[in-house]
Amino acid sequence: MKILVTGGAGFIGSHIVDLYIGLGHEVCIVDDMSHGKEENVNSNAKLYKLDIRDKELYKIFQEEKFDVVCHQAAQISVPHSIDDPFLDADINVMGTLNILECCKKYGVKKVIYPASAAIFGEPQYLPVDEKHPLNMQCGYGVTKHTVEHYLDVYYKLFGIKYTVFRYANVYGPRQDATGEGGVVAIFSEKFLANEAPYIFGDGEQTRDFVYVKDVAKANAEALEGLDNEIFNVSTNVEVSVNDLFNIFNELTSSNLEPVYKEERAGDIKYSYMTYEKISKACGWKPEYSLKEGLDETIAFYKSK
Repeated sequence: MKILVTGGAGFIGSHIVDLYIGLGHEVCIVDDMSHGKEENVNSNAKLYKLDIRDKELYKIFQEEKFDVVCHQAAQISVPHSIDDPFLDADINVMGTLNILECCKKYGVKKVIYPASAAIFGEPQYLPVDEKHPLNMQCGYGVTKHTVEHYLDVYYKLFGIKYTVFRYANVYGPRQDATGEGGVVAIFSEKFLANEAPYIFGDGEQTRDFVYVKDVAKANAEALEGLDNEIFNVSTNVEVSVNDLFNIFNELTSSNLEPVYKEERAGDIKYSYMTYEKISKACGWKPEYSLKEGLDETIAFYKSK
């Protein structure tokens, strides 16, 4: 199978590329390298350094003739989506439409797309399932959800199949700790430097941490199944930031004390998501426990 992975030099995308190539597929990457890194690029993948909004994109589709597009490229910062909603919508909506038009023109059979847990807002019940009411509280959530509708329309009008994944908090090797990086990446670098990371609020806020290699496996399942549906990719496990801190202390043989800071405005207090639907559909379930995933993650940051 010939697959395009947009954002394939980034954190999640590069793990998906590695797995696809490991399964014997031919993979191309389109990445503008604004967040992607050369060291993340699999040597067996062909890299095109291009913005997904670029009108030259069609030439790549024309030449390569992809079977599937796994569309991981996005503007992913919630604060940036608030500060510059035009840019957020331009990348996440118009960029995706550019891809979908290329798919339509050059016979791509399927698009795999990650939406976001940001579309749920403050949960009305836990665990969050796919039927949970949507309550977007930022432009990022709006743009990610808007694409879900476009994918459904392109299936109905043009027969392009899709799978939408709503990721929980993805963590693992290659995640960027700078800027809006995930808490696990930030904790990894701080603990390895023997510095106590900040915890905003009382640390009792909870999240669902899913390991990036488990996320990649869900994207592999979607290559030949899970058509025209939306699925959570999560662990169904609620972990507080304080618990996460304590696990880091244990895994790094540290004895650090957290530094508490004022709670951040707009932060969701409690959240975790059920993966029952995808498990029933194809048997997918997270294979890594949090400690196993963190162990590999810490080893990666240590090697850097």
